[in-house]
Amino acid sequence: MKKIITIFLTTLLVILFIFNLSIMSQNSTEILWDTWGVPHIYASNNISLFKAFGWSQTKSHGNLLLKLYGQARGKAAEYWGINYLESDQYVRTMGIPKRAQQWYEKQSPEMQTYLDSFAQGINDYIQQYPDQIEEDLKQVLPITGTDILGHFQRVIYFHFLTKPQEIKALQNLPSQAGSNAWAIAPQKALNNHSILLANPHLPWSDFYLWYEAHLTAPNLNLYGATLVGMPALAIGFNDNLGWTVTVNPIDNADIYKLKLQEENYQFNGETKSLKQEIESIKIRQPDGSFTELQIGIKQSIHGVIIEQQENIGYALRVAGLDRPESLEQLWNMGQAQNLNQFETALQQLQLPLFNIVYADKQDNIMYVFNGLIPIRSQGNWENWGGIISGDTSETLWENYHEYEQLPRIVNPENGWLQNTNDPPWTSTNPPMLNPEDFPPYFAPKYLGQVTDILRSQRSIELLTESDQLSLEDVINKKFSSKLLISDRLLDILISTTKALANPIGIEAAEVLDKWDRQTNPDSRGAVLFMLWATTLESKGLFSKPWNPETPLDTPTGLADINTAVAVLEGIAAQVELLYGSLDVPWGEVVRMRIGEQDVPARGGPGKLGSFQVLGIQAAQDKTFQVVFGDSFMMAVEFSDPIQAQGLTVYGNATQPNSPHRGDQLSLYQQGKMRPIWRDRPMVEQNLELEEIL
Repeated sequence: MKKIITIFLTTLLVILFIFNLSIMSQNSTEILWDTWGVPHIYASNNISLFKAFGWSQTKSHGNLLLKLYGQARGKAAEYWGINYLESDQYVRTMGIPKRAQQWYEKQSPEMQTYLDSFAQGINDYIQQYPDQIEEDLKQVLPITGTDILGHFQRVIYFHFLTKPQEIKALQNLPSQAGSNAWAIAPQKALNNHSILLANPHLPWSDFYLWYEAHLTAPNLNLYGATLVGMPALAIGFNDNLGWTVTVNPIDNADIYKLKLQEENYQFNGETKSLKQEIESIKIRQPDGSFTELQIGIKQSIHGVIIEQQENIGYALRVAGLDRPESLEQLWNMGQAQNLNQFETALQQLQLPLFNIVYADKQDNIMYVFNGLIPIRSQGNWENWGGIISGDTSETLWENYHEYEQLPRIVNPENGWLQNTNDPPWTSTNPPMLNPEDFPPYFAPKYLGQVTDILRSQRSIELLTESDQLSLEDVINKKFSSKLLISDRLLDILISTTKALANPIGIEAAEVLDKWDRQTNPDSRGAVLFMLWATTLESKGLFSKPWNPETPLDTPTGLADINTAVAVLEGIAAQVELLYGSLDVPWGEVVRMRIGEQDVPARGGPGKLGSFQVLGIQAAQDKTFQVVFGDSFMMAVEFSDPIQAQGLTVYGNATQPNSPHRGDQLSLYQQGKMRPIWRDRPMVEQNLELEEIL
């Protein structure tokens, strides 16, 4: 009898143990880290999902996260010294910390909880692994939901829309943010499934870094990327649809010129008082003590005064500072299951900028020139890019155009949509959108007004040179490093140089004649041509400027043949002196360096017409180093099951001891993406680490 009772009790205990394990499993959150350092989060609810996402980002980017949040508070000089004073002055002048708190209070209760959970995940990770974080960064803790909103404002509103260097110059400068995006309709796709290509170009440092992740919870299976420190994916796809973004040439930040008289300004024939306040900034000294600097902040009805010159003031007005729900909109976009639900999320109009390029499993593709476009009573895009008279309400915008008024295309007849930061009119070819149908201040009227016109033309060329495209074709074309400018200039340069130049010029022409017109690691002649083209650019390259009558074939022709030959001779002499050979391989001179990784580069400047974009700057060792360009990318075919490949070029981590700093550079250098793992069995087959929260 005792034996039976013992067996019974033992069995009961085992059953209870298994039951408790089951309950714990149902309530726990798993993070499966794959061999590329991508977190695959499996959560039982959204609150746990956001917490795990904060934990994951901290494991991958903890030092960077704390630095970014400290800067967004406007307290970086207090934490780390005078080198951060300029940053703090800018953040405080723009009112980011105070507005972040106001935004937090305006979030829905649900979104407040999600922001708090994301912040809690950051704090919990550091509490559990304090040795993984640099000591002087920990003074920023604890992170709060307000910090996340402040960081979002600093990145999106005060670096994408308005940057500190623009403020000082009082003019709009070309943005360092770019992107390529394609959506292929089934009739253009080899396998009759829509295809999406996401390919943003951003700097390879600071808050511009992309973070790749896989988020799963009840009714959610979302894969994509966000900028480090953000709790919602900005580019992604789920079981039914996907989208990507590019920076659009939208004017929703303006500088107004005001007539000042002491602490007043003129407006509509009346004198109005400037609103004034004082901000105190602490500055940590090398001995650990603090000094304090007080800055005065003035505001007109237009916005904050960014510069004052005697009786003239300049006020900055930024669109969207009254729209605090951008992160919730991104979250809703990721949860959408069809085009109608996705557009319902877009109709919230919380994001101040970004083109949206979309594709789905129901055979739809879509392009939207998304953003908050002020309703203006006058003027065109060029007018509003300068300084605006602020003494009349005629120029002061208050409201924005509705979603239904934005340039938009769904399922074009040509079977594809593209954007390379160009105006909406070239999203198809032939055009389906006419600038005459929209207010003239919406966007540039002509393709010729954009910075990387040749990249836009190359994008269209790649899409139209094939009747049908497979997923593999899209990936191969994504890695096209041909410089389109070479088709416009190289033949005449070679023939003229051979006829007119001295011996080194003739030798240079022969190198260029053999060049493959690519910027691949082994491309010989690319260094010579790139240095020639960028040097001659300031003197004027083309004899025929961009022409709306031939929009895809101009600009073309050499403006000054004699100058072009002379510049080539000078560049050739420099290249031979620096590198010992005129046909030095591109990858020997242009390098990609992340952490301990140092590999030959593949890709070139977008302004020279490369679809594979890398921005470079001179390094100290006679080489050039990549600092900008291709970052996160993914190509998705909405088949059943979905086929997808991706790459985070510089790796998915910045923590000093992470093996994932730069571990994807070699794939990029070979012109390859890697499979995206979304099915759990595939994730488990490629598992590096399992964590249970």
